[in-house]
Amino acid sequence: MKIRAIALNTFREAIRDRILYLLLFVAVASLIFSRLLALLTVGDRVKIITDVGLASLSIFGALMAILIGTGLVYKEIDKKTIYTLLAKPIHRWQFLLGKFFGLILTLFVMLFLMSLIFIVILLLHSGLVEWGMFVALAFIFLEMCLITAVALLFSCFSTPILSTIFSLAFYVIGHVSWGLETLIGKLESGFSRTLARVLYTLIPDLENFNFKTEIVHHLPIPPQVFLWATLYGLCYTAFVLALAVLVFRRRDFI
Repeated sequence: MKIRAIALNTFREAIRDRILYLLLFVAVASLIFSRLLALLTVGDRVKIITDVGLASLSIFGALMAILIGTGLVYKEIDKKTIYTLLAKPIHRWQFLLGKFFGLILTLFVMLFLMSLIFIVILLLHSGLVEWGMFVALAFIFLEMCLITAVALLFSCFSTPILSTIFSLAFYVIGHVSWGLETLIGKLESGFSRTLARVLYTLIPDLENFNFKTEIVHHLPIPPQVFLWATLYGLCYTAFVLALAVLVFRRRDFI
């Protein structure tokens, strides 16, 4: 009940944030631009719309999670409302999880609106939407959940500006970490290769949630890949949230 109350209050606060609607407007503009780009480009228009559309949803969804998530805890500390909340019979982990689920609900609503516009644009061109499109959207949301947890973790001990930089770095590194696997194969056995393998293990691979290429080119995706990506996302998100709770519990607000 306490987590739900905090989550609903967080949702009401986040849904009024102007930057959320600014990002929503830019995302919708990007989706509309994908249609114009398809009309001006020689090739399969549906593939171009799908490619640009899914990329836009992933990027702007991550930006929403980062720009809103990095200020969740800091705002409470800056306004001194954190003292009133923690003075009540509320555990710190309940407060943090309430903030997390409140933002997740907000992001779900935003992603739903963007996806609805995206699907309408696809229907105008092809008259149908493949089931794989909804799978891609589901994993975009799973990625947003992980990014939200990371943003929340950084907000527990840093300012919004630094937290935003750290979270953006996490997002970028997470999408290029696959390059380490190629590097490991080229390195000789020794300290460098061991270090590269450790980094590859610790750094998140956000490409696990990216099925854009498979959906655009109608490539088959084995069911075990979906299962692995889901377990990876849920476990990594739970780990980051546990770390955030640990950091938040040890923080002294006096």
